[in-house]
Amino acid sequence: MTPEMVTELGRQALETTLLVSGPILVLSLVVGLAVSALQAMTQLNEATLSFVPKVLAVFAAIVIFMPWMLGVMTSFMTHLFSNFQQFVH
Repeated sequence: MTPEMVTELGRQALETTLLVSGPILVLSLVVGLAVSALQAMTQLNEATLSFVPKVLAVFAAIVIFMPWMLGVMTSFMTHLFSNFQQFVH
């Protein structure tokens, strides 16, 4: 296995990780900003008010995006295992 192959595999793995985690992180960020704006407008600084909506949004995003996320991860692993012969010698 050449250093270029290792670098390419690492790049593909990081790209897949960012692609899979992106929608959940963006949704969490948007919900966090919305709750923070609401807290700033109402001057309600309750810790659970910012925590519970983010948890619910992340759970909903996982339920909604799970088929797509599994498809992306499955295609990456299929590509990895189908080209395993190239990586070993």
